[in-house]
Amino acid sequence: MLEPEFTTPEDSLPTEISFGEFLESHPPNQLARIIKIEGWYSIPGQVGNFQGIIAPEIQLHCSHDLCNGVRFFRCTTKPASLIRGKFVNDYLTYRCWNCQKTEKVFSVAVRWDKLLEGPILVSGDAIKFGEIPPFGPPTPARLIKLIGPDRDAFLSGRRCENQGLGIGAFVYYRRVVENQKVRILQEIRKVAIKVGAKSAAIKILEDAEKEVQFTKAMEMAKPGLPESLLIDGHNPLGLLHSALSEGVHAMSDEECLRLAGSIRVVLGELSERIAQALKDEVELKNALTTLMNRNKS
Repeated sequence: MLEPEFTTPEDSLPTEISFGEFLESHPPNQLARIIKIEGWYSIPGQVGNFQGIIAPEIQLHCSHDLCNGVRFFRCTTKPASLIRGKFVNDYLTYRCWNCQKTEKVFSVAVRWDKLLEGPILVSGDAIKFGEIPPFGPPTPARLIKLIGPDRDAFLSGRRCENQGLGIGAFVYYRRVVENQKVRILQEIRKVAIKVGAKSAAIKILEDAEKEVQFTKAMEMAKPGLPESLLIDGHNPLGLLHSALSEGVHAMSDEECLRLAGSIRVVLGELSERIAQALKDEVELKNALTTLMNRNKS
């Protein structure tokens, strides 16, 4: 069995977390220091015969229709035996304990090196080679709908972000927003029309849609944004414009990663607010139609 090789910078020691936190929230391809691994011995008390991990119960997002939220997952496979001081590769399969349908598979390498309290508690190191479904929170369906044709490019950026590849994530997200600026502005204009915005505001958005240059289009559109689409009082177009105007060559990978995550979050929130605004208007119209028809009868 091939043992993974790791190079850890002297000023960047592995994160110290529990094994449950490692599975729930630690990204792939980054070494983690596991402060506590529960397990059992094939021969009690004999160091070196650590039979395996007692896989902890964890909380993950379940996308099944019966759940559609964070639920408890439990391991359904027996973890491999561990060897002191050597990495052991293993697959851990977890199943949602609410719907009993959704599964999550982790490909990991684990080694233990230090005996802690009692005969069944050790510390060690671990790394994920990957997981299915991929690491990270699910991408909202409304965001996928908003970016439309650039879905695959966005998901490529999401994979880069999950793996800590900041420059790659930033470049993908910037390409998506620039390519789909007209689509995004059209959806914003729909909301402006629905909420009864002034004709001048709608004209601003129409002119912005026609502008070829992305930076100018975002700057032009900012005054026409409906108040219902503000995020904590801030204009999302201004936030996106500010983030995307940064030159990738002037930033470190870590800075790109932070900006990429911010771009994704703002895009996701904007897509939710657009969808909610249009939904509210449809519901209001349906309610008015129902009441008017009742009055006629």
